[in-house]
Amino acid sequence: MSFRKLDGSAQERDRHDRIAFSSWVAHPLATPHQTRVKFAPLAPLRRKLDNLEVRDSKFAHFLAERIPAQCPFERDVKLFGRTLFHIPPMCKLNPLYDEVVALRFRALCYLADECGEDISQYC
Repeated sequence: MSFRKLDGSAQERDRHDRIAFSSWVAHPLATPHQTRVKFAPLAPLRRKLDNLEVRDSKFAHFLAERIPAQCPFERDVKLFGRTLFHIPPMCKLNPLYDEVVALRFRALCYLADECGEDISQYC
């Protein structure tokens, strides 16, 4: 690939950029039949949660109250003051965990930035 300046038309420059970009992205020996299709049954729900916008303070309060700040399942099981065992946070096993936490964060940001409310009660 040369790094010379192209003096041609905009179409030539775009074509050159597209060729250079495509050589970086796609493997030259890969064929369309070799690409693997990923099975993602939760992808539509993930997209829906990611695209959900918080525009109402009642809805933002509802989300901030219902979605916990920390995993509620993490526990230390104690007997007579001694820790017997620790139950790890199971929320990370939830396949929608990141999207739900991001939704809670957007709700808190809406309450703090747009509504000017104190969100310390939700933290």
